[in-house]
Amino acid sequence: MFDPEQLDDIREAREGWEEETYGPTVERFGERKETFETDTGGQEVKPLYTPADVADLDYTEDLGFPGEEPYTRGVYSTMHRGRPWTMRQYAGMGTAEETNERFHYLLDQGQTGLSMAFDLPTQMGYDSDDAMAAGEVGKAGVAIDTLADYERVFDGIPLDEVSTSMTINAPASVLLAMYIAVGDKQGVPREELRGTIQNDVLKEYIARNTYIYPPEPSMRIVTDIFEFCAAETPKFNTISISGYHIREAGATAAQETAFTLADGIEYVQAAIDAGLDVDEFAPQLSFFFNAHNNILEEVAKFRAARRMWAKIMDERFDAENPKSKQLKFHTQTAGSTLTAQQIENNVVRVAYQALAAVLGGTQSLHTNGKDEALSIPTEQSVRTALRTQQILAHESGAADTIDPLAGSYYVESLTDSLEEEAFEIIDEVDDRGGMGKAIEEQWVQRQIQDVAYERQQEIEDGDRIVVGVNEFTTDGEQDVDIEEVTEEDQRRQIEQLEATKADRDEEEVEAALAALRDACRGDDNVMPPIVRAVKAYATVGEICDAMREVFGEHKPAASV
Repeated sequence: MFDPEQLDDIREAREGWEEETYGPTVERFGERKETFETDTGGQEVKPLYTPADVADLDYTEDLGFPGEEPYTRGVYSTMHRGRPWTMRQYAGMGTAEETNERFHYLLDQGQTGLSMAFDLPTQMGYDSDDAMAAGEVGKAGVAIDTLADYERVFDGIPLDEVSTSMTINAPASVLLAMYIAVGDKQGVPREELRGTIQNDVLKEYIARNTYIYPPEPSMRIVTDIFEFCAAETPKFNTISISGYHIREAGATAAQETAFTLADGIEYVQAAIDAGLDVDEFAPQLSFFFNAHNNILEEVAKFRAARRMWAKIMDERFDAENPKSKQLKFHTQTAGSTLTAQQIENNVVRVAYQALAAVLGGTQSLHTNGKDEALSIPTEQSVRTALRTQQILAHESGAADTIDPLAGSYYVESLTDSLEEEAFEIIDEVDDRGGMGKAIEEQWVQRQIQDVAYERQQEIEDGDRIVVGVNEFTTDGEQDVDIEEVTEEDQRRQIEQLEATKADRDEEEVEAALAALRDACRGDDNVMPPIVRAVKAYATVGEICDAMREVFGEHKPAASV
């Protein structure tokens, strides 16, 4: 992009600037820190970037145009000039009725897509009356036991007019089946259903531990969902390959990128090995990233990830459909950066993180409520979080041009260095036999744990400032209103579950579960019998137990 002679002149001029202008000033007055590094990656940040730092940049090969390979500048030609990103606020609280009320409230406030959180028993495939669910019903999200709960959640919400993202993994097949069943009852053609299931079990083994089955049958369920949805619900994203929780566990930006894309490679290869055509299912893949505080590092991360995925799909998997090469992603602001101290500061953190996601070209965005370090967000805090997105879209100008930071010497240099580091990590994963093997050997987990430990030590030693926590603190405790799930809510959920069981056709439930066990033992796709079981009002626990009988449960190896 630059004339070699001009680059030599710039390098020479920069050396002169360092010696004559910058150096003497630093020697006299110093700088804020001895060294400056990116927020998580530990990469040195130079005092100044020039064209010499991006001397090898090839515009056509490395940047291109929005909507065209290598998609560095965005997967759509108009990006946010055409329409803003989908604004989603994570909601799921206590009972189905409360979640329905919150959904209606958010839609009335201008939210453009729904995002659904589930309580821990649901995430683990247990019913609300199971001993394993005691004390957790409705606490981390909505409790879902049967299709009756889903019918209450989406009461008055036409599924042909909204898209719904569901943060569910091990039992994703069951919750997807419930969504399809509600759509069938509403008369919505399945091909018109829009949304996303997270369905990313590999990440569960790495970072969250809400898994049920061993890796092999878990991957089989994932690929069955790919196959079923390609035929039945082509507008529904069948997986949200999630770096979010990997980053929350402590990973660097480069590790988040590398491990997320390595998971994607594992899923694509598993689907191909199962006999699926890459260009049939790959357009329905989506990704889920974290947005942290270092704005420019995050923007570079998103740009690098898009370019990397296009290369991976082209070079590894010979994908021909352009949509197979487009990395479409949802972003959530970083829960791990929220503090219980001075929670008003979280509004500022979330705003900066949201800006990074928008400048980086996200397709949808969730902004955390300021009080999420304490509990489910209140109605007031979730409204503020939504207004943050609306101000970004309509007042800030950040969405008025495509990829506005392109051409920044620093951002382009950082994009290149993040890509290089992330590909080096992927190469090491390959050398270890792929992501499945690297997870099984606990190698991935150890890489993240080491970084998390180092970052925590930096905070405790005062080398990393967290405003309101280890610097700029105040005396006294804040009086904060928080949402709470009561024992009465939990009792009512169990009573509704008992009433549904009493009113259903037990013979059809047993027949549907038997058909599911047969499918699990054989090669048939598991989704049709799961849809049948859901429509018979079999419970999440009963359906997951039927699969447990055949697949067993995952028992993690001890860390070494």
